[in-house]
Amino acid sequence: MAIHIGTLQPPRGAHKRRKRIGCGMGSGHGKTATRGSKGQGSRSGSSMRPGFEGGQMPLQRRLPKRGFTNIFKKRYAIVNLGDLAGFTPGENVTPDTLLERGIIKDLGDGLKVLAEGELKASLKVSAHLFSKSALEKIKRAGGTAEVLPV
Repeated sequence: MAIHIGTLQPPRGAHKRRKRIGCGMGSGHGKTATRGSKGQGSRSGSSMRPGFEGGQMPLQRRLPKRGFTNIFKKRYAIVNLGDLAGFTPGENVTPDTLLERGIIKDLGDGLKVLAEGELKASLKVSAHLFSKSALEKIKRAGGTAEVLPV
């Protein structure tokens, strides 16, 4: 039998008939139309918000509140020395160049350089903060580190 657009059929069991609610007693879903009898859920227009527990104190209100958000916290963009491997020797590494190359997505309150990874090339790195070990590794590679004002 050739397959044509007019002979295509879904596999058996792929389509289920929708439940016809409230269409007479013969449908099996007549009278109360699957709403049960009496009570809030049986009335028209009844819908309860998510988390409603029938008037009982909801879970999110029973649990205690903890902690706070420090509005003065500084959020620095983090770069490891291993991420600077793609730069050529003698090149200037600034927050702007890192943003252009996609190494960091958002500068936030500044740039912090950490020492994870190895630095082979001598680079001039400009950042707002450096870890002590990152400064040592940059100097050991023959590069310089410039601290930018925060």
